[in-house]
Amino acid sequence: MENLILAGIYLNPILAIVFCLNLVAIIKKVIKEKHPDTSTNTFWMTVSAVYIIFSISWMILL
Repeated sequence: MENLILAGIYLNPILAIVFCLNLVAIIKKVIKEKHPDTSTNTFWMTVSAVYIIFSISWMILL
């Protein structure tokens, strides 16, 4: 469990940055194009958000 907390401490800021950059990229694509392909950005946003929420939840429960 300590490894999860340490990973959360070090990876959460990195994944938060990835989440924000992908969100900005999606917003820019939507503004430029009517139906853009955002599948790659959406995948990375989902992975980042799930990991961040999962690790924060486990840190609170411990």
